[in-house]
Amino acid sequence: MSAANPIAAAVRGPHLVWDWNGTLLHDIDAVITATNASFAELGLDPITLERYRDLYVVPVPKFYERIMGRLPTEEEWLVMDETFHRHYWTAAADSGLAEGARELLGDWQRAGLSQSLLSLAPHDRLVPLVRTHGIDGHFLRVDGRVGPSHTSKAGHLVRHLEALAADGVTAARTVLIGDALDDAAAAAHVGARAVLYTGGSHSRTSLESAGVPVVDTLEEAVRTARDLAE
Repeated sequence: MSAANPIAAAVRGPHLVWDWNGTLLHDIDAVITATNASFAELGLDPITLERYRDLYVVPVPKFYERIMGRLPTEEEWLVMDETFHRHYWTAAADSGLAEGARELLGDWQRAGLSQSLLSLAPHDRLVPLVRTHGIDGHFLRVDGRVGPSHTSKAGHLVRHLEALAADGVTAARTVLIGDALDDAAAAAHVGARAVLYTGGSHSRTSLESAGVPVVDTLEEAVRTARDLAE
């Protein structure tokens, strides 16, 4: 159910839980392409990046409700979800890591600090993609979503941290770095901290409503996370 990497040193100091889509992976262009393909299936107008960031919310059916004025029917949801993922995974193959991500992951590990990756991307697709980018060795654990796609991160984070407890990871010393309001809600749910990054799915105005630090670069995110956990 998960991909674990045996990093020998015991956990010392703060632990980072990284989000993947829109945080470590700069895939927002792929997301917009796939979203507009799914909209076209129901005859909806295409959406701009700016409007997407203003309206996006997890669970995703709530995002579609903001667009449509109602929740999609089960049939509509299945069509849009299948279309989105079909187009997304084709476009995501060309997406690279966010600026500075590779260096920041390496620096954190070389400092003797621990980190893991938790995503709502399907687990069976996430793990090979992380390996393809050559960064899997930086993480104590890599967990993607197993189960329905219309879910939030809170429950997944509970299970993620439970699995890391044997490595000495505690919620009190954990900071989640992500790009969505759902990331902040998940961190609050388990008693961890959060830092939100503006390079992904939400506008800065939207992120600031979470009441946690909001940053424009991953370098600033790591620096802020370390300060929060000290």
